[in-house]
Amino acid sequence: MSRRTGVLHSQLVDAARRPARVLLMSVAMIIAAFVTFGTALASNSTEQTALNAFSGTPAAVDVVLGEGTGATTRTLAAVRELPEVAEAVARISTGFTSGSQGGIDLTVVSDPGTGPLAKVSLIRGAYPDAVNEVAVTERTADRLGLSVGDQVSIEPVRFDNADDPDARPVPATPIPLSVVGVVDAAEDFGDSAYTTDELALRLTGEEWLPRIDVRLAPGVDVDSAMAALARAAEGTVPADAGPVAVSSGAEIRYAEVLQVSDRVKDLFALIGMFVAIAVVAAAMVATSTFRIVFAQRMRQLALLRAVGAGRGGLLRALVAEGAITGLVAGTIGVLAASALGLLLPPVLRSLGPDVATPDYPTGWAVGVVLGTGMVTVLAVLAPAVTAARVAPLEALRTASVSAGQRGINLVRAVAGFLLAVAALGVGLLAYLMLPGPDAQNYNASNTLLTIVASGALAYAALVALGPLLVRPVLAAVGWPLRRLGPLGRLAVGGVGGAPRRAAAVSVVVALGVTLVAGALVGGASLRELTSRELAGQAPADLQVLTADSRNGALPAGFADRVRATGEVARVVTYRSSDAVKVAGLDVGGLPGTDLDLRKLATWEDFTASAGTVDPGPGRVVLLRFLAEEAGLRPGDTVTVTSGELSIDLRLTGVLDNTPIGAGLLLDPADLDRLGVAPAPTGLLADVADDGEQARSAAVRAVRAIGGPGLEVVVLADLRDDTVSSLNTVLVVLLCLLGLTVLVAVVGVATTTALSVVERVRESGLLRAIGMSRPRLRMMLTVEAGLYGLIGAALGLLLALPYAWLAVGALGADTPVRFPAGQLALVVLALAVATALAGLLPARRAARVSPVAALAVEN
Repeated sequence: MSRRTGVLHSQLVDAARRPARVLLMSVAMIIAAFVTFGTALASNSTEQTALNAFSGTPAAVDVVLGEGTGATTRTLAAVRELPEVAEAVARISTGFTSGSQGGIDLTVVSDPGTGPLAKVSLIRGAYPDAVNEVAVTERTADRLGLSVGDQVSIEPVRFDNADDPDARPVPATPIPLSVVGVVDAAEDFGDSAYTTDELALRLTGEEWLPRIDVRLAPGVDVDSAMAALARAAEGTVPADAGPVAVSSGAEIRYAEVLQVSDRVKDLFALIGMFVAIAVVAAAMVATSTFRIVFAQRMRQLALLRAVGAGRGGLLRALVAEGAITGLVAGTIGVLAASALGLLLPPVLRSLGPDVATPDYPTGWAVGVVLGTGMVTVLAVLAPAVTAARVAPLEALRTASVSAGQRGINLVRAVAGFLLAVAALGVGLLAYLMLPGPDAQNYNASNTLLTIVASGALAYAALVALGPLLVRPVLAAVGWPLRRLGPLGRLAVGGVGGAPRRAAAVSVVVALGVTLVAGALVGGASLRELTSRELAGQAPADLQVLTADSRNGALPAGFADRVRATGEVARVVTYRSSDAVKVAGLDVGGLPGTDLDLRKLATWEDFTASAGTVDPGPGRVVLLRFLAEEAGLRPGDTVTVTSGELSIDLRLTGVLDNTPIGAGLLLDPADLDRLGVAPAPTGLLADVADDGEQARSAAVRAVRAIGGPGLEVVVLADLRDDTVSSLNTVLVVLLCLLGLTVLVAVVGVATTTALSVVERVRESGLLRAIGMSRPRLRMMLTVEAGLYGLIGAALGLLLALPYAWLAVGALGADTPVRFPAGQLALVVLALAVATALAGLLPARRAARVSPVAALAVEN
């Protein structure tokens, strides 16, 4: 046996003799692979969840025809004849008036009802398969009082002049429909009925189609299929209409998401960074583990050096051992992450959140296994170099050099200081890149990337300077423990006595806390921003307007009758007039209103971007768009006109979003001066009780009072759907970041376990001088908890300023909210989790007898 083979053989024999130590090393790498591949799956699930939440196009749609241009029934027929096409459906949505249901609006939508392209799923009854059959949504059935087997009469909406926006509808022949089923739909605003595209085309009699969704046959290339579809669509539309647009399903889904919120693209950009962050965290845990393990094996390594093993041979043997450990651990970690990634989404869906099942990236799986082996080699390299360079005599005199070293060398200190300075410099650059109130063509991705770069430099500085920072942080978080007596002082001393070990695991904890705390701050800020935006779109649960015109007057006494129903808790009437405008601005669709925001439950969500929201006699509040167009600021005089009348008002505030689509908020007396009729034109109301049944009961009651001449719009549906989608994405994102915390907790458990092995003599000495097993167990458990507290303190110091920068990067109007309660809960939970992670190693240490422990040579 050669000397090189003999060294490797001795390492493998030693590993076989000490399976517990090998297991701890393997656990660290298994968790590293698990988190890395799990993060890849979770990021894929997060992106798919966001797309499903904010996009109306099913994931199975490969190609879309007619988006923005339209298509025809001839296009649909030509597409269905192509061999590349497995399924093609026309998307049609037509509004009708239901005469049998009090003149309310009913929207008939085409959908296959079953299969990959279906947007709805059947709950009860059957899906339509005959002319004039429809399936209604659950909310529509509830609010219209419909059930399977009922008949509903609809009237097509016809206008005397389709090109005139003020054209009035003309009578049309009623069409009887049979309700044959009830379906569940992603978007359900209480006025939707579904049928197949074939039946919908018969119902409407139209040849023009808004779009066609196509699912390709298995194995067909999307690009080649798009070219074939474009050729098939040629000549199927009038020549003056231009060619039919052909887009991939992925492009359409992404565009739909950005229509809801362009900030989602920033989320997608950040998701890609979490995989790299998880790899860094896992590598740090592995490096810390190998450094401690090799420190414990110094005597054996020194003996190998003494009998002739060279430094190169010893280094190669240690690296080979790490590579084998990494490949095996990587395989186990990937398999475990795969099982969890495929099983967890269905469980979460059963509990409420609509979490998408991730696509299985086979290439990622192979890459993570190989990458785990490479990361293990890199992780083992630095400790192995240190171990191989120790002189035999020096190593024979020392038991645990690495663990006992205090502080850092000059090179590391200088490098840490330079990294900290660089982080401050890049952070200042990010601050200067933050957008102002009137930023034009601002790209948040560039600012976010700069912030991430600064954060990465700051974290690298934390890694380098960690052993120096542990002691002052420990002095702060450990102060209460020192007051508890000898046990607390011993626990604090045990952590402070090995600052390099404490820093190695605490900085990993800090990384997890930084990401989770940043996500909590970002989530709280985004929820606040969403509440403000939704306040303008949905200032109340219900809105009542006249059916023929937004400026039509509500019936006399209507508001009082609504209040008397008991189904609503708050009723606010208002007047709105399209004739009221800012002099010199010809902007339509932004009427003036005397709606009193202070009477709304959402009043606090209306925050002025300039000035104050303080309308009153002689004062006006403008939508920001109008103020910018007119060049007006708070305090300026605004001339407001209505026909031939005009008045001068003082601008008190500017709003980013105003309720009910208004452009001006005025006092009722000023509307009187402008000649606006005194009768209210609209009503806002909040439902008295929570829940879908209470909302539906309120809608039915208001419709019964108003009759066919009024339109009831349920604004709360939009608010609930938006908030639910946002919460789902944030929950998945927090779960994704939680994987990094899992790495940190496992790192604490591994470090504590190795520390127990390393400190057997110390534990035995404590037992010999009278410390009981429970107190020794408690001391080591508290030490593990201190790792979590130190990491949490360091993580918050990084998280809060960078979270503030990241939220500011999303826009000057984005509020920054620090959820103190949630952040405190994270710190407490992490302290408990890390303490529990050290519980099992502590129990093991407490079981060792004092005599046996004192006889051990580390």
